[in-house]
Amino acid sequence: MSTVTFFTPVQEEMQQVEELMRTQADEHHPELRAALHHLLGAGGKRIRPTLGLLVGNMLGADPRKLITLAAAVELLHTATLVHDDLIDGALLRRGNPTLNARWSPATTVLTGDFIFARAAKLAAETNCLPLMRLFAETLAIIVSGELTQLFTSHGIASRENYDQRIFAKTASLFEMSARAAAMISPVDEATVAAMQDFGYQLGMAFQIVDDILDFNGEQAEVGKPVGSDLLQGLITLPTLHYIEDYPDDPDVQALLEGNTDANRDMRLRLVQSIRKSDAISRSLNEAEKYVAEALRALADMPAGTERQALEDLTRYIVDRRV
Repeated sequence: MSTVTFFTPVQEEMQQVEELMRTQADEHHPELRAALHHLLGAGGKRIRPTLGLLVGNMLGADPRKLITLAAAVELLHTATLVHDDLIDGALLRRGNPTLNARWSPATTVLTGDFIFARAAKLAAETNCLPLMRLFAETLAIIVSGELTQLFTSHGIASRENYDQRIFAKTASLFEMSARAAAMISPVDEATVAAMQDFGYQLGMAFQIVDDILDFNGEQAEVGKPVGSDLLQGLITLPTLHYIEDYPDDPDVQALLEGNTDANRDMRLRLVQSIRKSDAISRSLNEAEKYVAEALRALADMPAGTERQALEDLTRYIVDRRV
């Protein structure tokens, strides 16, 4: 499915979102302006602000608040990527040099902090205190999840750990985007809760598909080595399914014994075994279940262009290849 399908209803608003984001460093250090423009110019599908714009338009949100919210959400996401790239030592993102490839760690951290601050400022400009609280809580969830992954998630074969990790990493921001858009709309609490659930289901599906693409995508397309998470000792859903199906595989046993750092050859073999197994299709089936739940959450929402676009976006999650 073409991404144009669901972007079309909010194209003009997204231009305003882009312009608003680019102005956030206008009165600050020239290097901050250059960094922000570099980051925003690097591309990205803008799924999260598109999600918020579509939900808000469907529910009758104030257009100005909605554009401000969308910019806040995407800047928050951008700031997390700046820090993630530094933590991971990544030198490229979407084929473009990362900030830490050009600058010192200290400068990169401070730039990420600045973008976090501007995102929070924009969230505050919605004049919705519960939304500001939600924004802060979501940032805390993302950071706590990153720390959990760094300290305790490597080599852990636990579905509970995995679900918590992908919620913190991805689904929490999808959930916030949809919920916040509903919060600034003239709707009841039941509708806000439905949109929160919609965002959650969508985000969980999105990250599962990302984890599938980590195995069956091509390096040139996904921008990192195939199976990179497992090579770093992170166990995602395809690996969990493979472990369930082949508990006696010597490579599985070595993985569960914590030998991931000591034996790269073992991990490379395991990546290829997972690629050839049913673990990929089983993981995709789980993503499709989340998609089905997301569509159910949309079923009672106002019919029209925006709901159709949200349905298209939801289906795109499992159809995408990159």
